[in-house]
Amino acid sequence: MSLHAKKINEVPEETTRVARAAFPKGSLAMRIRDELGELFSDSDFAGLYPARGKPAWPPGMLALVSVMQFAEGLSDRQAADAVRGRLDWKYLLGLELVDPGFDHSVLTEFRDRLIAGDAGVQLLDQVLEAAAEQGLLKAGGRARTDSTIVLSAARQINGLVRLGETLRAALNSVAAHEPEWLAGWAPPEWFDRYAIRFEDTRLPKGKAKRSELIEQVGADGLRLLEALQAPEAPASLRLLERIRTLRQMWIQQYFLDNGQVRRRELKDRPPGSERLVTPYDTDARGSVKRGVFWDGYKVHLTETCEPDSPNLITHVATTDSTVQDVRLVGPIHAHLAERDLLPDSHLVDAGYATAREVVTARRDHQVNLVGPILASTSWQTKDGGFSQADFAIDWENRQVSCPNGATSSRWAEDRSQEGAAVVRARFPTAACRPCKAREQCTRSNSKWDMGRRITLRPQAEYEVIQQARAQEDTQAWKEQYAHRAGVEGTISQGVRAFGLRRCRYRGLAKARLQHQLAASAMNFHRLDAWWTNTPRACTRISHLAALRPIGA
Repeated sequence: MSLHAKKINEVPEETTRVARAAFPKGSLAMRIRDELGELFSDSDFAGLYPARGKPAWPPGMLALVSVMQFAEGLSDRQAADAVRGRLDWKYLLGLELVDPGFDHSVLTEFRDRLIAGDAGVQLLDQVLEAAAEQGLLKAGGRARTDSTIVLSAARQINGLVRLGETLRAALNSVAAHEPEWLAGWAPPEWFDRYAIRFEDTRLPKGKAKRSELIEQVGADGLRLLEALQAPEAPASLRLLERIRTLRQMWIQQYFLDNGQVRRRELKDRPPGSERLVTPYDTDARGSVKRGVFWDGYKVHLTETCEPDSPNLITHVATTDSTVQDVRLVGPIHAHLAERDLLPDSHLVDAGYATAREVVTARRDHQVNLVGPILASTSWQTKDGGFSQADFAIDWENRQVSCPNGATSSRWAEDRSQEGAAVVRARFPTAACRPCKAREQCTRSNSKWDMGRRITLRPQAEYEVIQQARAQEDTQAWKEQYAHRAGVEGTISQGVRAFGLRRCRYRGLAKARLQHQLAASAMNFHRLDAWWTNTPRACTRISHLAALRPIGA
């Protein structure tokens, strides 16, 4: 299909008359049209379509339909039916009452084009630009960020079932592409072993029997891979996605021991960021947070939080589940800076706030990153000994003094295991060995090296840590940071009303687009609440909690 750009039509008179009669108080769709006008134009998506071919349904309309689909929690078929049959949607799109709309499959094709052109973020950006033009969004003020877990669209499987399903998926793919070759090659017992879902078969209960079956599945998978490398095997089968997944899974999970297929020990398997967890969504990764295990992704939402304007989501980021929150701070600030939406203060939890990020945010973007700095986990801090905070640092003379007056004998700039810049200081054994407070300072038992060692952050980061920890005990800081709690409500709204908790589609690129559409839809509802003077919801308090005596 090709694109012949045109603007969304003015609302036909008959559509306006009937829609106004049916919705005298208006609706979400109608207020979006009245307040924001032509939100998306075809020219915004010109790069996603070829210049020649059959004319496509206007992408500006498809973009609007896609956001409204998430705003109302509709399937593709339901969204297409809404375009065809709902008066307020026809008003939103500027369609005649008799317009037949489009087939629901057009929405799938449009999403594929958005993903291929990495254009999903345009939808959110254009909603924000429209809000800014109305004076409802501007740079400065406060913003807050939090993340939540996202479950993969593929069912969660593990251990033996994961391996069996990987081989079963590969066999089904081969059977679909080259049925005659597979029928003539596959051993008869494989049809009983892999014909149905692996978890639906009678899996052995005992550990020894399960280990035996794991190795049997491994041997079967290796046998298939070797057969596909044979000259008589169709070459196209080696390029199938499921076969590539099988090969990758087997490399991660198995090894050959004198010709025998063995499963790798857990310590010998790849790290979580690389390890496949399901053959049906190869971008998903397994992770754990506060005792909750899940396979999938994480989504990070950043929103404004000012009392005189609606709280709008200004940035959404989707990563695999193993990416640490702190790695998103820089990209969030860079994205907001490009769109002139940087806040003055950015409220985050401890997962985002590190000394390095605080310093970088101030230096590069003049943003005050506000969040609790994690306390030291050293045994000295826990057991009441001399922690790093008890030592005096003389940065100019490159020297550290302990609480008892001894000074360090060595100062060296180095790198941590993660590659971060650090300073390593060491006290002489002669000063530490006779010290009466030595047991409160170091537990080194080496005869030749009994001196305390201290690893410091660079000066700017060290001073930020000390300053931040001092401020966290003040009432002013607590009042400022209290505004961060509201983002928990945004996460709850996204999960309960917009399906953020589970992916609709498989793969990181599709999950990212889903979250961009959901964020745009959430902004639609928040703008609508602002226009209709709907008060913001308060924190829910149970009937019992409301009866709690004051001071109890």
